[in-house]
Amino acid sequence: MSTSGPLTGKVALVAGATRGAGRAMAVELGRAGATVYATGRTTREHVSEVGRTTETIEGTAELIEEAGGKGVAVRTDHLQPVQVEDLVGRIEREQGRLDVLVNDIWGGDHLVEWDKKMWEHDLDAGLRVLRLAVESHIVTSRYAIPLLIRRAGGLVVEVTDGTAEFNTRYRRPFYYDLAKYAPLRMTSGLAEELPEHGATAVCVTPGWLRSEFMLDTAFRVTEENWLEGTAQDPHFAISESPVFVGRAVAALAADPRVARFNGRSLSSGGLAREYGFTDVDGSAPDAWRYMAEVEQEGRPADVTGYR
Repeated sequence: MSTSGPLTGKVALVAGATRGAGRAMAVELGRAGATVYATGRTTREHVSEVGRTTETIEGTAELIEEAGGKGVAVRTDHLQPVQVEDLVGRIEREQGRLDVLVNDIWGGDHLVEWDKKMWEHDLDAGLRVLRLAVESHIVTSRYAIPLLIRRAGGLVVEVTDGTAEFNTRYRRPFYYDLAKYAPLRMTSGLAEELPEHGATAVCVTPGWLRSEFMLDTAFRVTEENWLEGTAQDPHFAISESPVFVGRAVAALAADPRVARFNGRSLSSGGLAREYGFTDVDGSAPDAWRYMAEVEQEGRPADVTGYR
């Protein structure tokens, strides 16, 4: 276990740490020395509605341990207030503190009808998307923040898809657009309420994330040969591994001056410029700038100057 990392002695809760960005954030916080509570609904004994069995919260906890931190896997449905209250109570009993809260709960991709207009989209599925992406974050913050603000310096990280600037555009379909804009507004509200307690709220987005689903289902490649995915979509060349945004969150959590970002919308690419970290391949992709200036403008795929 790490004894000298910048987050040694700190405690983090990563809500939604089963896979993708959440898993990477949990692992990188652990690599920096933190004790990390990794939550989600998929365990080795139970599969969530997402249906993937290849990633579990126990697996995330093991990766945290391998990275040098302490990982604690806790099966939690963040739409169930009693379960979240019990989770925070456990953290309080075992650690007596909470320094970092990461709200990365999602799990709604399988419910989104990407080609449907608002009135055509299945209503129950659309409302479930909003519950997973918005209500779950609210429930978690409601119970976790009182423990976090007991000590000055606490950090709340809301995770979304897209920067504030990019998300002023309509991110179709309707329910997805609401789901991904809501964390920006939640950050704005918390940024008004937390500073008097010495705490900070930020919203962080990865770029085009090479999540497990994106690799093995959408593009049918692996992390080792991911560039072959550009044959399907040349703009995939700007994509990034989950480690990149994991390093971004770890850098924020270790920054004694993180309060200067209070209320800000931040991206993995922008934070790489701020802190000097890179993705696993040594590059620093600036995906949202690329998507605005190249992809959205209909220009040919060319990542020169963007990674």
